Amino acid sequence: MSKTEFITVVGFGISLLFLMTQAEVCPPSCTCKSLGEMKGLHIDCSSRKLTEVPALPFNTKSLYLENNSLTSVPPGALDGLRSLEEVKIFDNPWNCDCHILYLKLWLEDISAPSLANVRCASPAPVRMKPLRQLTGNELGICKRLLPIKCLEFFWRDLILIAGAMFTCSLVAWALKCSKKLVCQINLSHYASRG
Repeated sequence: MSKTEFITVVGFGISLLFLMTQAEVCPPSCTCKSLGEMKGLHIDCSSRKLTEVPALPFNTKSLYLENNSLTSVPPGALDGLRSLEEVKIFDNPWNCDCHILYLKLWLEDISAPSLANVRCASPAPVRMKPLRQLTGNELGICKRLLPIKCLEFFWRDLILIAGAMFTCSLVAWALKCSKKLVCQINLSHYASRG
């Protein structure tokens, strides 16, 4: 076997292995379509009655999860999708409680247009409200997990600054007193010699 034939066989083997790996990572409940060599995958999991997001390949470029029975997404479940460019996740009965915060923040970072189409199904006070409009006050028990109000930061910072200024004043006063004391000791030392 010549060197050229060997390289061709190895290249073919690697390509076959790559295609087999792609076929293995496609979630069984979805259909996957390659967008070309090294360009990623189009994954369509829409209208499959899914109740949870399946394990997805890292090279997912477009992901369709609309019209399922998804109510939330576990934190970190979508973090590995670094090449994602398109997400369709609407028409699911999203439960907009504390657990929806991960999905909301993830969509804000990855696909703001997709966030516009996601609506809450429950609890009753936020039913049919767009997820992007959800505020911390509507997350119920999550309030304590969300950032503290700016006014509380202001008073805390003001107390810290006042404490730092008081400490600096004490240090300056102590240095001034120690300098006077050293001068007095030196003067009395010279006076006793003379």
